[in-house]
Amino acid sequence: MTLVNEAGWDRALRVVAGVALLYLGWQVLAGSAAGVVVGVAAFLPLLTGILGWCPAYSLVGIGTRHEERSATGRQIF
Repeated sequence: MTLVNEAGWDRALRVVAGVALLYLGWQVLAGSAAGVVVGVAAFLPLLTGILGWCPAYSLVGIGTRHEERSATGRQIF
């Protein structure tokens, strides 16, 4: 069993969204309470994208990653 439950495209999208939110919070909204909230909230998609594991997906029992199998039936990680 693997802890990765996000597909590559999902991970990339989360990292891009996290970086964009960091920029928004720390540059565009800098010095305001909204900037702090957005900047801190940016770490959630960034961290889940880097790790490849989403706790919400695990709670619900879903995921975007489909396990691949070789011709012999063994899982490919």
